[in-house]
Amino acid sequence: MTDNTAAKSCCAPAAGRGGEAAPAPQPAPEALRDALKAQAVAIPGGASLIGTNRPELPVDGEAPLRRSKIKPFRMGATAVTNAQFAAFVEATGHVTEAERFGWSFVFWQQVPEGYPDTQGVSGAEWWRRVDGADWRNINGPGTGAASWHADHPVVHVSWNDARAYAAWAGGRLPTEAEWEHAARGGLGDVRFPWGEAEPDDTSHQPCNIWQGRFPHVNTAADGFLTTAPAQSFAPNGYGLSNMVGNTWEWTADAFTIRSLKKEVKAQLAAMKGYKLMKGGSFLCHASYCYRYRIAARTGSSPDSTTTHQGFRVVWPD
Repeated sequence: MTDNTAAKSCCAPAAGRGGEAAPAPQPAPEALRDALKAQAVAIPGGASLIGTNRPELPVDGEAPLRRSKIKPFRMGATAVTNAQFAAFVEATGHVTEAERFGWSFVFWQQVPEGYPDTQGVSGAEWWRRVDGADWRNINGPGTGAASWHADHPVVHVSWNDARAYAAWAGGRLPTEAEWEHAARGGLGDVRFPWGEAEPDDTSHQPCNIWQGRFPHVNTAADGFLTTAPAQSFAPNGYGLSNMVGNTWEWTADAFTIRSLKKEVKAQLAAMKGYKLMKGGSFLCHASYCYRYRIAARTGSSPDSTTTHQGFRVVWPD
């Protein structure tokens, strides 16, 4: 298999592995679907905000601030965890795309010491192609026991994998408008789920992001070098944990940008078929990837899988 990756985004490298997604699994029994929905958080509908008039990365299409009408829905209080995904795999036999293709992207510091030479992504060499890395063996073959925690968000899941789980659970992936509405937690036009206070490297760590000098030094002042448990840090006003930081979250939407500029059109042409992700991850830092803001966004190919991509599910209320 040829690895024709390209650094389309500094945050989430596109896999470009091709092929077709696995067949959709049969839905979970109705009682289980109802139970999963009942455990989710009720998000009120009404007038909502999306985007910002204070863009930090205009090329990503963060602006302008606009209004949207949202119907009430329910959303997982956390990203889907390893334990939840394991139950799905056990019930359905689902094989993730990372497993089917035989490799996934691992951040360089997570690659086990002594592991054979790995191939990096051009322009973002901190992303390494690791054969045998998947949701069970997060950092590569034989690393499951050391890196896999039942209560952490599942990673190495593609958009296709996430959508399969959501359908099995009786739900779906959120739209960008729903995701932002939920992340704001009733606070309105704020930069973060907790308000306006900026995270820093020393005294204020309300989420799991990078502290230090990316990509070489992470002081882990927030307590975590990689993922944190899915239910950690203070929840937002709607009771949702880790809406920014920890892991990127796939949405239902295609990655598009409202712009007529030639350079943006060229960028989008190279990202045809990409899907939108929100929230940033444990690798984000203001000096490098200031995308742990509510309005921030990025995109990647639907078959992309990494150590910092996860998802959460929504259900109709």
